[in-house]
This record gives sequence, structure tokens and C-alpha cells, in this order.
Amino acid sequence: MTNWVYTFGDGKAEGDASMKNLLGGKGANLAEMSNIGLPVPPGFTITTEVCTYYYAHQDTYPTDLKDQVTAALTQVEKTVGATFGDAENPLLVSVRSGARVSMPGMMDTVLNLGLNDITVEGLAKQSGDPRFAYDSYRRFIQMYSDVVLGVDHYNFEELLEIHKEENGYVLDTELSAEDWKELAQAFKQKTEDVLGKPFPQDVHEQLWGAVNAVFGSWMIDRAKTYRRIHNIPGDWGTAVNVQSMVFGNMGDTSATGVTFTRDPATGENTYYGEYLINAQGEDVVAGIRTPQNLTKASRLKAGSDMPSMEEAMPDVYGELADVFVKLEAHYRDMQDIEFTVQKGKLWILQTRSGKRTAKAALKIAVDMAEDKIITEEEAILRVEPAALDQLLHPTLDPDAVKDILTIGLPASPGAACGIAVFTADEAEELAKNGKKVILVRQETSPEDIHGMHAAEGILTSRGGMTSHAAVVARGMGRPCVSGAGALHIDMDSKTIKVMGRVIQNHDILTLDGSSGEVMFGEVETVQPELSGDFSKLMGWADKIRRLKVRTNAETPLDARTAREFGAEGIGLCRTEHMFFDADRIINVRQMILSEDKAGRELALAKLLPVQKQDFVDLFTIMRGLPVTVRLLDPPLHEFLPQKAEDFASVAAAMDAPVEQLKMRAETLHEFNPMLGHRGCRLGISYPEIYEMQARAIIEAALEVSRDGGDAIVPEIMIPLVGSRKELEILKTKVSAIADEIIAASGASLDYMVGTMIELPRAALQAGEIAHEAEFFSFGTNDLTQTTYGISRDDSANFLDDYIQAGIFEQDPFVSIDQDGVGELVKIAAERGRATRADLKLGICGEHGGDPASVEFCHRIGLDYVSCSPYRVPIARLAAAQAQLKEKQA
Repeated sequence: MTNWVYTFGDGKAEGDASMKNLLGGKGANLAEMSNIGLPVPPGFTITTEVCTYYYAHQDTYPTDLKDQVTAALTQVEKTVGATFGDAENPLLVSVRSGARVSMPGMMDTVLNLGLNDITVEGLAKQSGDPRFAYDSYRRFIQMYSDVVLGVDHYNFEELLEIHKEENGYVLDTELSAEDWKELAQAFKQKTEDVLGKPFPQDVHEQLWGAVNAVFGSWMIDRAKTYRRIHNIPGDWGTAVNVQSMVFGNMGDTSATGVTFTRDPATGENTYYGEYLINAQGEDVVAGIRTPQNLTKASRLKAGSDMPSMEEAMPDVYGELADVFVKLEAHYRDMQDIEFTVQKGKLWILQTRSGKRTAKAALKIAVDMAEDKIITEEEAILRVEPAALDQLLHPTLDPDAVKDILTIGLPASPGAACGIAVFTADEAEELAKNGKKVILVRQETSPEDIHGMHAAEGILTSRGGMTSHAAVVARGMGRPCVSGAGALHIDMDSKTIKVMGRVIQNHDILTLDGSSGEVMFGEVETVQPELSGDFSKLMGWADKIRRLKVRTNAETPLDARTAREFGAEGIGLCRTEHMFFDADRIINVRQMILSEDKAGRELALAKLLPVQKQDFVDLFTIMRGLPVTVRLLDPPLHEFLPQKAEDFASVAAAMDAPVEQLKMRAETLHEFNPMLGHRGCRLGISYPEIYEMQARAIIEAALEVSRDGGDAIVPEIMIPLVGSRKELEILKTKVSAIADEIIAASGASLDYMVGTMIELPRAALQAGEIAHEAEFFSFGTNDLTQTTYGISRDDSANFLDDYIQAGIFEQDPFVSIDQDGVGELVKIAAERGRATRADLKLGICGEHGGDPASVEFCHRIGLDYVSCSPYRVPIARLAAAQAQLKEKQA
């Protein structure tokens, strides 16, 4: 018989931390905490296998699941000493999701389940606090109606606000037992009015309704969006955790909170968290009430006059601090912990490895390695390579003039600037059109996930450092300022009022997520410092990795930036990008529009000195490192003149009639220029182009080599080759020019000639092509286009549909399609090296900066990856992680 249900609590559990795939992260950690003796409210976990079964069998369950749930519930009743649905001594439970990896706020939760018109009276008598009982009941009705029955929570918030206004109340804590009793009836009536049927009173119906809702929430839009953003497979499923309730809203000796064993924003080794007295968990994370600081030090730092938990509940705080030490030592990582205090007794509801910023991840990993808690290898594996992107971009210039509107909570560090938008949908839409936006909300909710991902930064007027906005922003690497209470955000008019000023929709705002400052207008930035912890971790990674990391660069700025980020050469210099400058493009157009070789050579003669200087600059910066130069590969339409004044300029330079040039341009028109007269096809038709470039490369290399220092070994790459004969013809011409120049100089210079593999035929013919090529560089951007028959420039309109439908797990232009495109790369590598054992192999598409693609390249034995300058550190760390994973396998 399959075991679908696992119990935990009372100092023991049927599972443990190693069963995360089956029990989900939350369930595995609840079991583990029970096993190590922490005070965990007892409960049980319905496994992820049930979720998989549920979706594979038309939303139905295994036949024996109900009996297993009943047995587990009976065990919880015995442990707690209360009975589910009992009129005198009712057991109440929470029902929560729990995937393998944390997905904060993405799926559904129901608290206080088991309350009805009868059991609420029993809870009131048992607790001696009718106000608490009816407050819990109205919370349950609102949450269950929203999550399970589909009645929007705003319906109930409106009823609460009306009641408070009619009775002169400001805070929820002012409402009496009779107020909550009246509101509970009103909430039930609202549900019945919307649904046409009464709120369910049968507690078992409530339980299965909540279980259904949690499994159902695995496939709701926000969860799917979150999984897509974080590359979480849809077939993993979620577990369901049913746990006996403990209450933080039973008076002034009760509380609830969320805390981290280290600062998740900076990584500092100090307790970091918030709590609320006489509250339930959702009050903290949803920003409904402003939480208080956990420690006295953090309260003083924040300038708050509200007592910290350390001051208000010193004994319980001491117990909690002991739990922090025990959990961090046990898991050997920074922990994110949820707790409740019920009448002075501490309960731990959850622990997990806490989400953190890249800066914090780096510091925590390095600190723990230096303190011998983990090894250097473990530290390397602890930092997500893609998260390094947060560290590599500018921050606000401390000396810049700032028009500060207000200061909120520094919820997620980094600087962000953009136009203010007030809805997630608009943020997503404008971002797709290239606009930088700041998402402004009173408080974010899981439904905002798509807009939060699209935005440069997030600003909220409510919520604390552990609110939804803060936690999700940190996980995404988005700067966030939360709890900016001085801002009066009007969602209807899309305005912000602050200190007598009105900020309109689409006004420019700047956020500093490290200081909490919200500024009007754009503020200047400074470049990041890449020393300290960053330098240490990257040094450890470089000692381990086998795969080299180069950069894609054709300007001195990009080359210098990449070298500072640790690039080991240039893997792709796209020479056509060097010709777009206004002072060069006329000569390029003259070359293209010339009708004979003499005209082309005249234009090329003008381009030769500037092309040579380009290479002198790059070789000087990259002295001692390889530089792969791709010969001209332009789709001609990118260079042809379009406007009348452009034709006039070229006509004047060529001393030719405008109409003649327009006719020539018309003859060069192509219906599909990406598959047209470009790459090596240009070299075959107009060999003088590649001869000029070969001359510029070799002369520049000789000039830089004469200056002394490390030798220059240029790698000349011929693009878009589909056959051995193409490469043979062009290599012969390039080598003839190079050898002639070297011989005439009297110096010695090594150089290589290779090709870019970017066509399926080239991959399949790699064994033949390798007779001529000394290296292969896989152009995975074009190889993806030509393999799929999909244009990278035009696919945005439908790629999302393919990802949503599960046809693609992710965008194949972002992460290499290992089964298709990757298989062609693998075939080409094997066939190429079978012909030429020392064939150098690398990739130079943007996949070179994608961690999953880097791991693939390591696995199939490539020599290097090449990526944009700002992704070089990401590739370096990913390459080290790939080496470690191979070692562990």
C-alpha cells in the first residue's frame, strides 16, 4: 500500500529532511524539527505524489487517501487532547501548501479550520476569551471564502471598514467580542449572498475543501508565473500540510512573528525579524498591521518606540534565540523561521533556508566557510550564479543631488529608477515595450507577481521587512522600499500624495532599497565594487572550474569591463558592430552599393585603418589572452540606407546618382535577410572584404606584439559555414594575406583560423569541416533559430504561449535546448574532435551566460563559454558549480 500521509509532532515524525521531494520543503522541515525536539504543533503531510496523482486523474484522489487522512487526524487529536468538530473541546487546524522549493505567497493557505457556529462557542469557553474565539471565526470565514469558495476578500474588508466607521473604531484591536460575533454573521451572509448557498458548517467538508484548494493552487496563474520565473518544473507538485493550530491572538502574552537567523538583505550575522503581539501570522506578512522589531538593537536602529520582543517578552525571546542557534547549526545555513507564542509558550511553525539578496548570499556563504561551518566548495554551491547580476550593476551615487520624498523600509537593496505605474498588468505591458517601471502599490499580493518581475523596483506604503513585497523582491533581486507610510497612494486616480506634493502616473521615481529612500526624478549612479566577499568567492570558484570564460565584446569599454569581471579573453568580436558609427557607415554603404570590385576596394581602403585601430585597442586590453574575431556577418538590410538624406550622403561620397543607388539597393533586397547573403557567403562573393579584415587583424596583432609583453594570438572566425569547401576557399585567402604580412614584417606571429557552427548542416558535417578549422565556436543564437525555424526577433508574440502550454520549459533563446540544439552541439563536438583531436571548442551565443547552459557546456567537454561582460562572473561561478556537481555525481 502506498503511504500518502506522514505524521509529525510530539518529538517524533515519520519523515525527515531527506524526504523533501516527497514531503515538500515545509513538510520535510516540520518532520526534521520534530525529530530534533523542537516545539512543533503536531500534524501530518499529504505528499507531493498525491498532487501528481490529482492532476493525472482528472482532479481525483487515490481511493485509500481518505482513510489515511482520517487515521492521521485521529493521531493529532490524541496528541493535542482535542477533537476535530467537537462542541466542547474543538481541534482547529491550518492547511498549507509546501512545494520542494519555497514559493512564498504563491499558493493557498487556510487557518483556523474547524470552526463553525457550534465549535466557536466551545473555543470561547475553552479559552475563556470570546473575543479571541469570534475574531478567529471571522478570520476563518474570510480566508476560507476567499481561498476555497472564490469570494474575493475585499468584500469582507469593506464590511469590516464600514463596521469600524459606524462604531467610531480606528484599530481592529478596539473591536469587542460582540463586534466580531456580529461581523462573523455578516461575513457568512456575504458568502451566501455571493454563492447562493450557506457557508459550510461540516468541518470535514471544510477540510477537504481546503485540501482541494491547495492542490488546485499549484496550477493558478501566479504559481505558474513564479515557477516560470524561477525555472521550477510544473510536474514537481506540492504537498499539503495539515497542522494543529496555535494562536498568537489570545491576548498580550501571545504573539506571532517571522524571523531570520541572519540579515537576509546584507548577510550580517545578526538576528533579523518582526513580530506582533496578539496577532495571527497573516497580520505580519500581509502588512495589515505595522510589525515591531524582534531585537532591541534593530528597534533602536529603526528609530522605533514600540517595544521589541527582546524587551517585551524576554523569556520567550531567549527560548527563540536558542532555537535560532540550534536550527542554523543543524541546517548549516541561514534560516527563515515562523513562530507563534500562545499564552507564553513558544511554537515553531516553519523553518527553511531563507531567501536572501545576492549580497547577503555572498556574505553568508563566505562567512560560514571562513568560520568552518561549511567548506569552500559548499560556499560556491550556496550562491545562485544568476543572482550575481544584482551585484554587477550601478548603485546610487552618494554625492548625487536627491529630491527625497520619504524614507520607507529598506526591504531589498539596490537602486532602481523608472516611471511610476500602479498596476501589475501595466508594469508588465510597459516593460515588454522597453520601458523601465517602478511598481507602486499600497501592498503587494501574490497576484502582482508578474508585475513585480517586470518592474525595475517595487514601492509599497504598507508592510514590513517580511511582507510579501519584501520577501519576493529579495528573491527576485529587485530593489524594494516597503512600509513607506507617509505616501498616500490612490489607486483610482493613480497618484501619490506626500508632504503636500502630488506624484502623477508615469512620473519618474528612484528607489534606494538599501536606505529606504524614495526620490523624485532620476538620480546618478556609481559602478559596483567587486572586492571583499565577491573576490574571495570568485577566487575559490576559479581554483575549481575547468571551463574557461570569455566575453563577447567589440568596444574597448566592454573589453575592459569584461576583463575587470575576470574574462579570459574575447570569444566573439562581432566586426559588423564596429561599422555603425556615423563616420564609418557611409564607407560601409559605399562598399555594399558599389557595382564592381574597384568601387568596393576604394571603400575598404578607407575602412582599413579604422578597423586596424579597433583591433589594436582590443588586443592591447586583452594582451596575453585569446581574441576571436568574427569576420563580417551583417544581414545587408541593416546597413542599407533607408532615408532620402542617407542616400544623398552616400551618393555624394561615391559621386553617383541617387536613383542609381536606390536601384542597386532594390536589387540587394532580400525577403529573409537572416538566411540570405551574409556571413561566409559575402566572403565567397566579395573576398576583398575578408581580405581587408584579415589584413587589419594581423597588422594590429603585429603592432601590439612589437610593444613587448605577452604574445597576441588572434583567432580569425569565418561565420555561417555550411560545408568544408566554403571554409577551405576562405581560409586559403585569409591565410595567404596573413602569411604574406607576417613574412614581410620579419616577425613571428601565431594565429588560428576557425569557424562558427551555427547551422544544423555544419554541426552534422563537423567531421569534414574540422579538416580546415582549428577551432569551432558554436553560435547558439543562430543555431537555435535555424534548428527550430524560429526567428528570435519575431518569436516574442508566441513563445509565452508555448511556455504556458508546457511545449517549452523555458525560452530556448535564454537557456539552451539541450535535447535539440544541444544535441547538435554535442554531435559537432564529437565529430570535430574525431578529425582533429586538439580542436578548440566554445560557444559564443548569449547562452554562455546562462548557468544551465554553462553546466551543459562543461558536461559535453567544451573548452570555454563566451558571454556579455556583465555575465562573466555568472559564468565563472556556474562553471565551478558544474565541476563540483560532476565531482559529487
